[in-house]
Amino acid sequence: MTARAVLVTGAAGGLGAAIAARFAAGGDRVGLLDLDGEAARRTACDLPGEAVGLTGSVSDPASVEVVLDEFGTPDVVVNNAGIVRFGPLTDLDLTDWHSVLDVNLTGTFVVARAVARRWLRAGTAGVVVNVTSMNGVAPGPNAGAYGATKAAVALLTQQMALEWGAAGIRVNAVAPGLIDGGMSAPIYADTATRDARASKVPIGRLGTPGDVAEAVWWLSSDASAYVTGQQLLVDGGVTMAMIANLPRPGSVDGVGHPGVRP
Repeated sequence: MTARAVLVTGAAGGLGAAIAARFAAGGDRVGLLDLDGEAARRTACDLPGEAVGLTGSVSDPASVEVVLDEFGTPDVVVNNAGIVRFGPLTDLDLTDWHSVLDVNLTGTFVVARAVARRWLRAGTAGVVVNVTSMNGVAPGPNAGAYGATKAAVALLTQQMALEWGAAGIRVNAVAPGLIDGGMSAPIYADTATRDARASKVPIGRLGTPGDVAEAVWWLSSDASAYVTGQQLLVDGGVTMAMIANLPRPGSVDGVGHPGVRP
């Protein structure tokens, strides 16, 4: 695969930094966009090849245009920027609600729209990969607006794929599960919580930022050339394991067999 220009948002640390590192390792020119531009530049300095830290707000169209003028029109956009404001919905401040929507949902839209407009004007194709979450598939307690925004991004991904597909633009999403890193790092600092959660994952371990980065890279590559409008769960199977994690008496294993009464 020839080298590409790749823009990753929210890339100063966590999942974004891991995603940027995967593209850099593959020989791509990578732009690491973050509100904390200084941190993005420090992260970029540690990457191989050509990587640059960029300062900008994903929810501000003017800021995004400045970034695109500086970096150039990318071939691949990874919308990873996201924030959380945890707490019960009844206690959720409306300012926090709007903040999460602005970054997670509006920011994804603003960046993807700005780049798609450039692709459409130039008559070129590109790839968008949006980072959603298992919390957009199954809600978690006290997650505030987070799960709602990620569910919305999943549908927005389909909308983008539908409207831009004729131009050769592919749009997909990656939904991380229980990932040991990024915004979830404080959760897994507690050993008991870490072990308990890992035990509920069908493949027996927590995910890593690298697991997510590999999925993003695959969706950006020619190996997935006929895939668009999809959300790929990178969760070790935990989202589908609800019934497996509920109590179940062994006596039911014979139900349905001849001669066995329920």
